Amino acid sequence: MSNYGEYLDNSTVRFQRLLPGPIERVWAYLTESAKRAQWLCAGDTQLEPGGIVEMHFHNVSLSGPTDIPRPDIYKDKPERMSFGGKVLACEPLRLLTYTWEFEDEHSEVTYELSEQGDKVLLVLTHRRLDTRDMVLSVSAGWHTHLGLLEDILNGDDLRPFYKTQTELHTEYERRLA
Repeated sequence: MSNYGEYLDNSTVRFQRLLPGPIERVWAYLTESAKRAQWLCAGDTQLEPGGIVEMHFHNVSLSGPTDIPRPDIYKDKPERMSFGGKVLACEPLRLLTYTWEFEDEHSEVTYELSEQGDKVLLVLTHRRLDTRDMVLSVSAGWHTHLGLLEDILNGDDLRPFYKTQTELHTEYERRLA
């Protein structure tokens, strides 16, 4: 299983990660604000169709002392960004799908969990990405954030956020060429 995102079509990328269980622990890191803030973003999630999803990103807080400074490509964006979405489907411990409503982008994120012995297979699919630039940004972003989730669940030191994301952005640019 590759850690790199798989392009299902021009507007969809899918990631797979085999994570340490139990499944309840992984689900908590996807759905509970304080836990999700450690690897992605804070914000409440109402776990029912039609429920609200809040996403409060502060990637600078994910950047440790060994990281590089915030890259120039993010200088025109605020350090803190908030947006939301709506839950489309929720089957606790198995499936969560919600809209991702950022600026003009209205895409869709699905997390699917399945037990694999003492591990948990996470399949993350981000659909309806409007442009090549968005596919590139989302690919490098999810890959970086999922790496942090792996570090946390494995009890490892967190990898440097911006250094990792910058390297992955270059690699995904090459892969999309």
